[in-house]
Amino acid sequence: MINLISKLIFISTIITGSLITISSSSWLGIWIGLEINLLSFIPLIIDKKNLFTNESAIKYFLIQVFGSLIFLFTRIIYIIKIYYINLFIENNIENTIINSTIILKLGAAPFHFWFPNIIEGLSWNNCLLILTWQKIAPLIIISYSSPIRNLIFIFISRLIGAIGGLNHSSLRKVLAFSSINHISWILLALMLNNLFWVSYFLIYFFINLSIIYIFKIINIFNINQIFLFNNHFPLIKFCLFVNFLSLGGLPPFMGFFPKWIIIENFILNKNIFVIFFPIIITLITLYFYLRLTFSAFLLIYPNYSWNFFLINNKLFKINLIINFLIMLFFFIIINWHYCL
Repeated sequence: MINLISKLIFISTIITGSLITISSSSWLGIWIGLEINLLSFIPLIIDKKNLFTNESAIKYFLIQVFGSLIFLFTRIIYIIKIYYINLFIENNIENTIINSTIILKLGAAPFHFWFPNIIEGLSWNNCLLILTWQKIAPLIIISYSSPIRNLIFIFISRLIGAIGGLNHSSLRKVLAFSSINHISWILLALMLNNLFWVSYFLIYFFINLSIIYIFKIINIFNINQIFLFNNHFPLIKFCLFVNFLSLGGLPPFMGFFPKWIIIENFILNKNIFVIFFPIIITLITLYFYLRLTFSAFLLIYPNYSWNFFLINNKLFKINLIINFLIMLFFFIIINWHYCL
C-alpha cells in the first residue's frame, strides 16, 4: 500500500502521460504518453495486503504491453515502407491493426476479455480511474482515425456489454460490462462530432463518480449487499438507483439525454440503420439495471418510513452536488450545440 505522497505523484504522472498522448503530433509521442500512463497506473493498483490486486496489476501490465508492442511494430513497418520502399499509401490492414490495439487498450469488445477480470480485483478508487480516466487517451487516438472503420467494434461492444452484465452479481463486473456498453455509444458519437463524444464521456464520468463514491463509503461489492444497507439509508438508496437508471439511459433521467442527442443526429443524417441496433440492445442493458431497482424498491424493502434527517448526511449532500453538476454541464452543452 503506497502512501499519500506517492499516490499524488503517480496520479500526476498519469495525467501527464494522458496529456502527452493527447497533445502529441507524432505516433512516437502517442506511444510514449501511453507508456507513461501505464507505468504510473500499475503502482496504484498494487496492494501488499491484497493478492487479487497484484494479480490484476500483472494482468493489466501484460495486456497493455502486448497492445503497445503491436501498435509500435505496426508503426515501424509503416515507416520502413515509406523510407525504404517509397510506398506512401497506408494499407487498410495496418489501420485495422492499430484500431484493434487501441480497442484492446480501451477494454472494448471484441478484445474485452481482460477487462471484467482485472476490474474485479481493484479497489473502488482504481475502478473509477480505469473506467474513466484510462479511457481518455485511447478514445482520443480513435478519434484520429476514420469513424466508419469502428462500426464493427460498435456493434460487438453493444451486444457483449448488454448480454455480459446479465449473469454477474459483482457490482464491479456489472460496471465493467456497462463501460463496454457505453464505449459503443461513445464510438457512435465519434462518428458525428468531437463535442458529442466529449459531452457523453463527461456525463458518464460524473454518473460513475456518484455511484462509485456511494459504494466506496458503504463498502459494498456485491448486489446482495445493496439490499442490506437499503433498510437504513433510504435516501442514499434513492440517489443510488436513480444514478443506476441514469447510467442505463432510461428517460427522463440525465443519462438518457446524450443518447437522445446521438439518436436525433443520426436520424437527421439519414443513418437510421446504424442507430437502430444500439437502440434495441439498450433494452437488454436496461433490464439488469431495472432488475436491481425493482428488487430494492418493491420486493426487498420492509421499512416503509423515510428518514428525512439523512438530508444532513454528508454522503447525500455530495451525491446531490454531483447530480447537479451533471445537469448543469448537460444544459451548457445543449445550449452550445443549438447556438452553433
